[in-house]
Amino acid sequence: MITSSVRPGSILEETLEEIQTILGSDFDSITVERVVIGIFFTGVKLSDGSGGLCFTPIKEIPEAVCCPSSARAMPYPGRFTGRSAGEFLRDLPRAPPLKKAVGIAILNALSESCWKRRPERGYIRESGRDVLDTVPLPEDGYVVVVGALVPIIRRLKARGKPFGILELDLRTLKPDELPYAVPQDKADAETRRADMLVITGTTLINNTLEPLLSLARPGASIVVVGPTASMLPDAFFRRGVTILGGDSVTSPDDLLDMIAEGGSGYHFFGKSAEKTIVRRCPVIR
Repeated sequence: MITSSVRPGSILEETLEEIQTILGSDFDSITVERVVIGIFFTGVKLSDGSGGLCFTPIKEIPEAVCCPSSARAMPYPGRFTGRSAGEFLRDLPRAPPLKKAVGIAILNALSESCWKRRPERGYIRESGRDVLDTVPLPEDGYVVVVGALVPIIRRLKARGKPFGILELDLRTLKPDELPYAVPQDKADAETRRADMLVITGTTLINNTLEPLLSLARPGASIVVVGPTASMLPDAFFRRGVTILGGDSVTSPDDLLDMIAEGGSGYHFFGKSAEKTIVRRCPVIR
């Protein structure tokens, strides 16, 4: 039997429940003001002024080959504005990829509203720092990276110790990174032996995050990172995550304009969005 903490999509469901609790009756009145589905990122602006991001899952859309079949993947073109934000969050774990990306971006925007209304008790949230550049690496411990996370892979190569990369699309890796790629039939075993896991937030889109977290050994350091994982932290930390690295949208309209023109993180971080790091507050004994 799959427990609720392992069930794919349960992080999204629990986060939505928490958002509804924090926002109360205001949740029902928040609508979508603007949506942009860009090449690299999907972004939203809500009627309360909050903005949110999600990775655009182009590779997850088998229908993206012609207009008639692609139309089924996104049912609301031209009709986003004014719709209830909650409408896009119904049955979110099982939504088709593009609709799910919009829903997660909305979830991240609503999480930002919650942070402003009620800073999360028990957590420290830092802005302007990239967890992939700053998280301490174990001197000799084995690290597994899930996804082609360039900054952490670069640091691990410089460290000169063995590590593994779980990545389905090997085209995203450089030639000197391919020797670190873990075969799919060994992925579970490598995840279980890791002293540190660094996991892309896009695993929220393909429903693989919860199963991955369930494989982590007790005491492992677990970092989940990326714009897609820019939501309230409780559901992550209940499953063993030790650091959550996301993004805070500071200027939604400027951000959406950039995404609409094919912009990536290199174009908007430090301008219309800031990287964030969330950790638990230290326990005072």
